Amino acid sequence: MRSDEIATEARRVLDICDACGYCNGFCDLFEAARRRPALSDGDLAHLANLCHACRNCLYACQYAPPHVFQVNVPRTLARLRQRTYAEYVWPKGLAFLLDHGRLSTLIVTLAATALMIGLVLTSLPPETLFDRHLGTGAFYRILPWETMAWIGAIPLGWSALAIGIGLRRYWRATRPGSARVTSRAFVRALRDVVLLRNLQGGGPGCNDLDDRPSHARRRLHQTLAAGVLLSLAATLVATLYHHALGWEAPYPALSAPVALGTLGGVCMTVGAIGLLWLKRRGDQTPTAPESRRADAAILGLLLWVALTGLALLIWRETGAMGILLAIHLGGVLALFILLPYSKLVHAGYRFISLLIEAMEQASGRKA
Repeated sequence: MRSDEIATEARRVLDICDACGYCNGFCDLFEAARRRPALSDGDLAHLANLCHACRNCLYACQYAPPHVFQVNVPRTLARLRQRTYAEYVWPKGLAFLLDHGRLSTLIVTLAATALMIGLVLTSLPPETLFDRHLGTGAFYRILPWETMAWIGAIPLGWSALAIGIGLRRYWRATRPGSARVTSRAFVRALRDVVLLRNLQGGGPGCNDLDDRPSHARRRLHQTLAAGVLLSLAATLVATLYHHALGWEAPYPALSAPVALGTLGGVCMTVGAIGLLWLKRRGDQTPTAPESRRADAAILGLLLWVALTGLALLIWRETGAMGILLAIHLGGVLALFILLPYSKLVHAGYRFISLLIEAMEQASGRKA
């Protein structure tokens, strides 16, 4: 569907929901829509990202298919949400990466991995690359610390810039003129992110697989997010060890970086596999094909990064360490490159929408 057709369908569906009001208690979406009778393009973008796709509204809706009204809020807003990522992306010329998420993720991951493998193969003789490297600084005998740092810093810096510009554009398009950002609203939005309150379906949970309520998807999302944060914490602690204390990797199995990284990798693996399983086994009616492809692509990449990281930990004292390090760094490099051009960018848009909702509820005024 074209962008204008998606927007027209979203307005039609939300107008019916506004007139009905049956699903208002499931999440923040429907009350927020009621405060926006005109439904501008910015309003639609905000509502699409406020929707967490819990699906309860579809199974509760008397106008859902096969009714002639064909109301399917989760699918309609999933399509609209996917379009907002492409609309606010920077630079615009890279929007095609979002439109072809599965293919672009595969190509970027293969290219980044090939680059890293090629780098170690051309910089080290085979007998050095496949030798056992033990003790302090073992990783840096494969790739110097400075090389690793630049490989991470350049794409991460670019991605941070691109995400920042995209979020600024989104904020300008969706921010209500009458509400103010307050510390209370910010804390509430942050709490909603951590607890994933809008994935609770009003309390009993969401329809993850079918019309039965469940908290599985919410818990798996939290597990995956915790894994990413733990892995980030492991990297930060390792950086502190390296620069402040002069301790070089690899670190002992019971050290803080290894413990945090191991737990993070396990959480990422469990979360990614669980979410992929739910997406494969669940009812496809509430989902949009383009959204499913984008979800599967980034979950697959996160799973790959987690598994290669755990493999590197397990076999770091063997001759496979060098090539495993290159493969893992290739996955991390791909992840950094794709941050603004994959489903991962939804975290920023959703936080802004939750912040706007908290602002409006705190102000008690209409947008």
